[in-house]
This record gives sequence, C-alpha cells and structure tokens, in this order.
Amino acid sequence: MNMQPPPISPRQMNLMRVVLSMAWADDSLEQKEVDTMLERFTQLFATEQQQQANLQQQLQEYFVQKVPLEEAVAKLTTEAEKEVALRLSYEVIASSTRTPEENAINRAEGEAYQKLLSLLALPEATVERAEREATASLSKGGKNIVDMLAFQLREYLNK
Repeated sequence: MNMQPPPISPRQMNLMRVVLSMAWADDSLEQKEVDTMLERFTQLFATEQQQQANLQQQLQEYFVQKVPLEEAVAKLTTEAEKEVALRLSYEVIASSTRTPEENAINRAEGEAYQKLLSLLALPEATVERAEREATASLSKGGKNIVDMLAFQLREYLNK
C-alpha cells in the first residue's frame, strides 16, 4: 500500500508522530484515541472547516503506522514543541479505556509515557502544567487547550 503523507509541514508531521507512538503504546489504537487525535490535529493544523474535513480523512489513513518514539522525539527541537507533544500525548492516552475496570492510562501506556518524559527532559513544572491542562481539556471537550495551542503554535508549526 503506497500511502501519500498528509499535506502538513515536517514539524506538524513530527508532532503527530510522537503522539501517535504514544497512542500505539499498548498495541491498540482505540476509537476514542483516534477521535481525540483527529480533532486536535485538524484544529491545530488547519483553520478552515473544509480544510479540516479534508485533513481529517488524510490523517486517519496515516494513523495505521506505528512510529518509534525515540525517532520522533529526537526531531522535536524546541521546548514549545516538546510541551505540545507531551500535552497532546497525555490527552490521547488518558482519553480511552479498553475495559471499564482499566485505568484511563493502562500499564503499557504509562510505561511509554514515562519513557516520553525521560526523552523530553522537560522541567517538572512544565510537565505538571501540561498534564493539568490536558486533564482540563478532556473534561471540557478539548476546545480551550486547542484554541490556545493553535494560537501559539500555528505559525511556528507551518515553518
């Protein structure tokens, strides 16, 4: 299968690859994780509704790929990119459970998240803020965090 990459910048692609690798950490891509990623990435990467709809379709096809976390994280160059990757990763892995008894973040996802934290090497205050904002975003349907991130990062990620 020869898949065309989605029409996004290399920085956007790399951010998506980090979050995608976290979503695949437990060898399962849950529908809620897919929905969360599609919504957040299209809001972050596109401004017009038609553009978002087209992008959503193209991104979804790309989600079948498993990405090595180390490779994707190594390409994050700024603290801002790292923080966005952390925030979106946390939101995605906390968005679904496979069974009602399972914690929101299962063991495999928790291990992958600890690895992500280690690779990113962000200050503890940044990690706590990112987790707090991701948790608040999940409880409010994600709009506030994405609006803020989109405003801060759209121009930067389009470079």
